Amino acid sequence: MISPQAIQGIGMTSQRTRDRLVEQLQTRGIRNEAVLKVISKVPRHLFVDEALAHRAYENTALPIGHGQTISQPYIVARMTELLLAGERPLDKVLEVGTGSGYQAAVLGAFSTRLYTVERIEPLYRQARKLLRDLGYRNIQASLSDGTWGLPAQAPFDGILVTAAPQDIPAALLEQLAEGARLVIPVGTPQELRVVTALKDGHFRHETIEPVQFVPLLSDPIIHKTTNRSI
Repeated sequence: MISPQAIQGIGMTSQRTRDRLVEQLQTRGIRNEAVLKVISKVPRHLFVDEALAHRAYENTALPIGHGQTISQPYIVARMTELLLAGERPLDKVLEVGTGSGYQAAVLGAFSTRLYTVERIEPLYRQARKLLRDLGYRNIQASLSDGTWGLPAQAPFDGILVTAAPQDIPAALLEQLAEGARLVIPVGTPQELRVVTALKDGHFRHETIEPVQFVPLLSDPIIHKTTNRSI
């Protein structure tokens, strides 16, 4: 387990610095108080390389290796806020693109069961260990091609995608429960979109704002998921 002192942080990782970040997010338009509270408590500095820890509470994306990034806090808060605005309670949620595990840690505060999938094995292993060490017990990580979703656990009350496909994968739409939301960056140029599953296989699409994410890639080498509870 990670010590309370390491989670609490000091200096540029202290609670005072986190509170300043929350103020910035409020200025940018984040209104969900529960989301802001979770952002203020999750130790983002533990989800980045130690050399970048002093920048963890800047509202910016940071590299995490393997050509991937940890999303800027505004985007994490905005996507979480959008998912929470749906009509269904978030009992069972899927995150596509575990990355560092930071978005999962935030989203895990609002879902009973969170399934998160990552196709890059070193990131998957690192995030799985960190989330376990931080005490998250409602999150299950899988090494998997995220474009497939996670059909064995579907349907989901919400799906959040942290990388951008050119087009929305049909598998993700099929795995939404009726009334559930998919929050996903998509297209060129990229835009953040919310897709709501309606009755009889219909969907409502809403465009939110321009965004910039790494691309969502399929990995043909990964032929099956490796489910491991955290």
